[in-house]
Amino acid sequence: MTLLVYALAGLLFGSGLVISGMLDPAKVLNFLDFAGSWDPSLAFVLGGAVIVAAIGFRIAARRARPVLARQFHWPTRSDIDARVLIGPTIFGIGWGLSGFCPGPAVASLALLAPGTIVFVVALIAGMALARWILDRKSASDANQDEDTALTRSNALG
Repeated sequence: MTLLVYALAGLLFGSGLVISGMLDPAKVLNFLDFAGSWDPSLAFVLGGAVIVAAIGFRIAARRARPVLARQFHWPTRSDIDARVLIGPTIFGIGWGLSGFCPGPAVASLALLAPGTIVFVVALIAGMALARWILDRKSASDANQDEDTALTRSNALG
């Protein structure tokens, strides 16, 4: 049942991308081009998405638990760190250069356009690189914590 709901949600999302024109990188780039051939139509897509999400979050917040899961997974952090600043910056640069963000790019793979394929390969490589960097940082932090604990232990003992 859960898999069917996921498939229907994906179909709904993909249909929205097709209807809104977000599968066309030129339309997205024109939306981002305020000084040139600006196309404001995607602002309505954005506004509609914000309204639907706001309603959905209000409904979810009133429920004791989700319909298809054991618990909600609400954000636990509210601080702004380097990851919160760097990630969206890279996302925005990629979106502005290519006209694609991940959802429309994956949906556009069915068209087999070379630019889309290159973008998705670069997207996957970027995600793998980010994971590798975070894993190395976590390992480095763990080693540093061990060194600090050992130094404190030696100082006390």
